[in-house]
Amino acid sequence: MDALRMDALNRKLSRRAMLARSAAAVASGGLLPYFYSSASQAAEAKGDRLGLAAIGTGGRGAYIGHRAARRGRIVACCDVDRRRAETFAARYDGRCQVYGDYRRVLDRKDVDVLTVGTPDHWHAKIVIDALRAGKDVYCEKPLTLTIDEGKQICRTVRETRRVVQVGTQQRSEDDGVFLQAVALARGGYLGKNLRAVVSLGAAPRGGPFAPAPIPATLDWEFWLGQSPKVPYCPQRAHYDFRWWFEYAGGQVTYWGVHHVDIAMWALGLEETGPTRIEAAGRLPDVSGGFNVPSTFRSTMSFAGGATIVLDSAKNALRIEGDSGAIVVDHRRLTGKPVEGLSPSQREWLEQETVRLLRGKQPGNHMANFFECVQDRTLPASDVFTHHRALSACHLCNIAMRLKRTLDWDPLRQDFVGDSEASSLLSREQRKPYTIDA
Repeated sequence: MDALRMDALNRKLSRRAMLARSAAAVASGGLLPYFYSSASQAAEAKGDRLGLAAIGTGGRGAYIGHRAARRGRIVACCDVDRRRAETFAARYDGRCQVYGDYRRVLDRKDVDVLTVGTPDHWHAKIVIDALRAGKDVYCEKPLTLTIDEGKQICRTVRETRRVVQVGTQQRSEDDGVFLQAVALARGGYLGKNLRAVVSLGAAPRGGPFAPAPIPATLDWEFWLGQSPKVPYCPQRAHYDFRWWFEYAGGQVTYWGVHHVDIAMWALGLEETGPTRIEAAGRLPDVSGGFNVPSTFRSTMSFAGGATIVLDSAKNALRIEGDSGAIVVDHRRLTGKPVEGLSPSQREWLEQETVRLLRGKQPGNHMANFFECVQDRTLPASDVFTHHRALSACHLCNIAMRLKRTLDWDPLRQDFVGDSEASSLLSREQRKPYTIDA
């Protein structure tokens, strides 16, 4: 079931009414994404906060883990870098047990929800394993390394009926300016023939980098996971993993999925994808160095005539139509369509942002996740729309790597008559770190 059809689920239902509605939907062959979980029921019955574990505890992983701990009962954390896990756990006075293997965390019956803040190439496997273990998950963006991984996660969410919030927090935070931009575009304030320009800033270039001794606290073999086995160097790990195709998609997926997600939502394209992708980028050719595009420009064309341009100019999102344009970036929304709103129109805009979040108040992405864990509704950034936006970013990277225009069938989620491009929908995964089908 897509995101827009979930509006009806946002009424204040009693638990009994929700279960009855769920059973009826299944009996009729419908697909209701989530059921009330036994873990949530148990925690609610005891009056406890949900048991929480953080997987990936460096940088952004530590940030989301600590934010979640304000709302959950932290019991465990896990990182292949023991130093990072111990630093994270130290804040909780012995209540947070440290692990180096996330599978041991999934075995714990007192863990109801997880945050996942690992490098991108680990996201899909950990999320899928966690869903099958009965956990609800908040995972940092971008959710996947490949388009096929996104398909797998969507299937698993439907099968397990768990709640997954993706960390594209522009959907609910940043003072609500991105939500307002979506509301204005969808509400007709920019006119017809909508289009968008997504600008991200350039990615760094660097290398070659020399191998170095593996830090005593780091399990480099486990860190590499499904990716090829290579010697350790500091520039492959931690924050800089983003600039290697082996582990991520560079600026195109790192920042790109934030703005492309909002652009597709604003243009009413959040349940589909482009039909044609033209792209060019500067891909570094340095053995043993960063290898994602440093500068780039791509044009995605959609059925019906809408276009989204993605480039490496200064970070911002511009949405325009026949009647006007708006520019939105961090906590700022500008343009005549928003500056000329009357008091009644501004009141409508405030109400519309709540409607876009399926009846929930904007302002805190983590709070939205915990609310949805309790009422079993789709969160602000659900996996289905995120997969579509991230797929568009992956498509741009594939077009740049192949250096040609590509045609895409968004219904089949495959390239049209291009077996070479189709081979890049997935990656060879190193055993034993493969994702089970």
